[in-house]
Amino acid sequence: MLEAVIFDWAGTTVDHGSLAPVRALTELFRSHDIPLSDADARRDMGIFKKDHIRRILALPHVESQWRGNTGQRPGEQEVESLFAEFVPRQVGILEDYSQVIDGVAEASRRLRERGLRVGSTTGYTRPMLDMLVMRAASQGYRPELAFCPGDAAGGRPHPGMCLRIALEFRLSATAAAVKIGDTVSDVEEGLNAGMWTIGIAATGNQVGLSAPDLAALPEEERRGRIAAARAVLMQAGAHYVIDSAAHCEAVLDEIDDRLAAGERP
Repeated sequence: MLEAVIFDWAGTTVDHGSLAPVRALTELFRSHDIPLSDADARRDMGIFKKDHIRRILALPHVESQWRGNTGQRPGEQEVESLFAEFVPRQVGILEDYSQVIDGVAEASRRLRERGLRVGSTTGYTRPMLDMLVMRAASQGYRPELAFCPGDAAGGRPHPGMCLRIALEFRLSATAAAVKIGDTVSDVEEGLNAGMWTIGIAATGNQVGLSAPDLAALPEEERRGRIAAARAVLMQAGAHYVIDSAAHCEAVLDEIDDRLAAGERP
């Protein structure tokens, strides 16, 4: 039977639409005279932020603009420099994007009441994560463990954070855990750890809208955007995709039944 649930943070349990990292990344590159689109910022969302910056710099049009602005190709020195600028920028922005997504705190409490352990992983750094943990706790969401890439010698899609949680929780098997997240890298992290995976469509990075902005869309457009997000996460290999982590319990029941029948992820 299931023993643990491991949630992502931005776009899954807090920050509807995963807006904070997009704002920080676009502002960072704008300060270097490179107009980064939201789509470019979201392309590799969920991975360790230094790796994320590295991948953005490797985009052909970004690399070309950097070379035009500086006369040289961006390398590891530029990655380190940009990351050093990014960290305080992101920490400052998180203050405004730490709202727990509706229903998540209540769902988490119910999971604990049914005997499940609740952990969490992120692509943020430790100072960023500590801020989110503190802000979320004041709103009633308190995962037992919260790990960042620095806690496990690497970020997503490497399974280290999930595996460390499995060890800390003393799980009987990684198949007794479910990873829930809104990005392709979340799904890959869970699969690489040998866990069940649930993708989050409506509140997450693939749709990329705050709750009011999503609700304001015409119904057909809203459904279309959520359907497109579902398709991306299913293509990545998610066992299930739902709109919000607040609605995970019915799927967890189904996974419990599959485990009882001898199935494994």
